[in-house]
Amino acid sequence: MTESGTADIGLIGLAVMGQNLVLNIESRGFTVAVHNRTAEVTRKFVAERCAGRRIIPAWSPAEFAASLRKPRKVVLMVKAGKPVDAVLEGLLPHLEPGDIVMDGGNSHFPDTGRRQESLRAAGLKFIGMGVSGGEYGALHGPSIMPGGEREAWEGVKDILLKAAAVTADGSCCAWVGKGSAGHFTKMVHNGIEYAVMQMIAEIYDLMTTGLRMKPAAVRRTFEKWNRGKLESYLIEITGRVLAKSDPETGRPLVDMILDRAEQKGTGKWTSQAALDLGVPVPAITAAVDARIVSGHKDERGRMAPLLSGRSAAAVRPRLGSGSLERALHSAALIAYAQGFHLLSRASAEFKYGIEMAEVARIWKGGCIIRARMLDSLRAAFLKEPSLSHLFLSRTFVTALRSGVRELRTTVGEAVRARLPVPALAAALSYHESFARSRLPANLTQAQRDYFGAHTFERTDRKGVFHADWEG
Repeated sequence: MTESGTADIGLIGLAVMGQNLVLNIESRGFTVAVHNRTAEVTRKFVAERCAGRRIIPAWSPAEFAASLRKPRKVVLMVKAGKPVDAVLEGLLPHLEPGDIVMDGGNSHFPDTGRRQESLRAAGLKFIGMGVSGGEYGALHGPSIMPGGEREAWEGVKDILLKAAAVTADGSCCAWVGKGSAGHFTKMVHNGIEYAVMQMIAEIYDLMTTGLRMKPAAVRRTFEKWNRGKLESYLIEITGRVLAKSDPETGRPLVDMILDRAEQKGTGKWTSQAALDLGVPVPAITAAVDARIVSGHKDERGRMAPLLSGRSAAAVRPRLGSGSLERALHSAALIAYAQGFHLLSRASAEFKYGIEMAEVARIWKGGCIIRARMLDSLRAAFLKEPSLSHLFLSRTFVTALRSGVRELRTTVGEAVRARLPVPALAAALSYHESFARSRLPANLTQAQRDYFGAHTFERTDRKGVFHADWEG
């Protein structure tokens, strides 16, 4: 029988992320109530992982709610979309005004806004809470991005701050802003993650296919890079992935994995939100497209002999480890800049009130895109809190500039060798576009006026004009 009113916090959804987050929170000194729609999952979790812990199983939403101290604090760790609404529908009759519900899944931010309005009408507080760090982070300390009513944050921050990862700059958890700011921030985090992962894959392809490097040499290169300015979680695990051998064949396991990358939708949402807000994020979109292209495995198999004619050419030796390191560093910085530009525009549009320096700080530990380079981003935003784009920061541009030349060389060599580098090329084109005060969009606008009388502005005087192109 569940103990009444004794749990400090409750969690619904006992997949691996939910289980690990429960164990994490309990280890910080809190009593946690748990519930899962399938009772057998709860039984197995309690039997296998909860012995001697302050974890209280509940077998129904009513029993779960009764086990929590008031005002109740509830975390949902269920699949985004309809499952969240279904859990809320079953739980709401057992909650009371003042209770706080936190959605820790990857919910789409418009859904979070809708749920906040609905629950507010019932006197409940709803927090859209981005959680990043995977299974390991959930257990040992993730990056946590809660958004919603400030009052709701005040009611749960003592637990969340302790559950999050910790760096020299403090807990990797902070209230990021109003409304759906938490899930929007997590969405952008995942968009940047898509871009950087694709960039790493492209550099890996340049090494293995273009430079003909042996697997051990590629692994050692990534391990070396993780001790320098590219130090990050994604570079670290790349070295570990490349070190793993397939027990059946003895070959590197990565070589035995089918070249078809899947996705859960957060990268696509980032690109869609950016289009809606008029913010270019081409490196992120290129990474989403690259995953989609990889999914067309059968078509690629039939098309490759028709399109290529011959195998990829070797990349010239001048494209060495140092050049690739600097190219990847600059491309990744550009991906971060695109993400933060989107966050800045969304914060203004939706009145989130996001502090960019705080986002950079809480991304320094626990999350998937944690990286040393976030120090330069945070420094830029601390120096200029109202900065709308990192390209306007001398601090950031100084960090970026040292590798842009190598990025140009890398993309050029990849094109010469017929190796696709969509994310690296998109990052470079983005940089080169903002590096010019005049683009050929004047011709595009002239064409629009020619066929559709869409008018144009002039460089020499104010006003809107239409030309008689046939006269």
